[in-house]
Amino acid sequence: MSQTFLYPLRFEPIYQYRLWGGRRLATLLSEPLPNNGPIGEAWILSDREDHASSVANGPLKGQTIGQLMEQFQDQLMGKLAQRFRRFPLLLKFLDAHEMLSVQVHPGYTDGGLRPASAGAKTEAWVVLEAGNESRIYAGLNPDTTADILRQSLTNGSLADHLLCIKPKPGDGVFIPAGTVHSLGGDVVVFEIQQNSDVTFRLYDWGHVDAKTRQPRALQVDQALACIDFVDSAAGLVTALVEAETPVRRERLFHCEPFWLWRLSGQSPFTVGAESVPRVLVCTTGTGHIEHSGTSYAVGKGEVWLLPAAVGTCVFRPHGAVSLLEIALPDHCVKE
Repeated sequence: MSQTFLYPLRFEPIYQYRLWGGRRLATLLSEPLPNNGPIGEAWILSDREDHASSVANGPLKGQTIGQLMEQFQDQLMGKLAQRFRRFPLLLKFLDAHEMLSVQVHPGYTDGGLRPASAGAKTEAWVVLEAGNESRIYAGLNPDTTADILRQSLTNGSLADHLLCIKPKPGDGVFIPAGTVHSLGGDVVVFEIQQNSDVTFRLYDWGHVDAKTRQPRALQVDQALACIDFVDSAAGLVTALVEAETPVRRERLFHCEPFWLWRLSGQSPFTVGAESVPRVLVCTTGTGHIEHSGTSYAVGKGEVWLLPAAVGTCVFRPHGAVSLLEIALPDHCVKE
């Protein structure tokens, strides 16, 4: 195994039951959805012990991302190899048929509320599908306090204190750690986040889990303790167009944990970078990656990891295509 040379790696999605989910991910990913229940999430790149993504192609098929991080750390991460003990991002597709709980994720300073093994959790969404009833809540109205939020939980007025966005396809929404947020009403998004799965629920819209026939637990005190009431950059972002040819390249997110661009076009273009890993997520269309004389077919909904050792590649679209390209900044905070 130590003599294996890394290549563009595709990973199998991991579907997750969520009571607020639907069945719309069946039209986004080629892997069939399980049974007939609501599927709210597809984890498409996850280096977590409970849900570890596995390679779907080539000689390393069946290996988890965690195993690759152990065995091929230098090839995989390049000049970032000593920075992370696990892959620092968690990537998902969400199908929010109903509203997610109103929730908050902890930051780097959380008063000891999150487990010692869990990091901070800043995340962002790229809206893929939205309807007339779709809503995203990201942040609080000015002058909202913890006391006001506590009172709103007793009189049912919490939503009145949240900043509401009516999303449309293509929107980018930034959710830094400490931001009160929710989404739902038949909205499908791509989610990028730091590799943490700690969530504190503030309010759950009266949901009852069909499996347990019970409401889900809330963590009101923990959620209130994590909220940033002072300064938040949450909300819609303005895409910065960096190039128009040979592909339209828009920078959507440029924060400490991750950078993300949207690439749209029909002509061949370059993806990847030298000495650092990149991740590609195909949200529209199909194409193929060319690397070292080999062609790798890329389908809609697939995630591909380009190890640092792979460097740059050529992406050849089959008609119109839209990709998300994700980078780890050199100054990422150590996990």
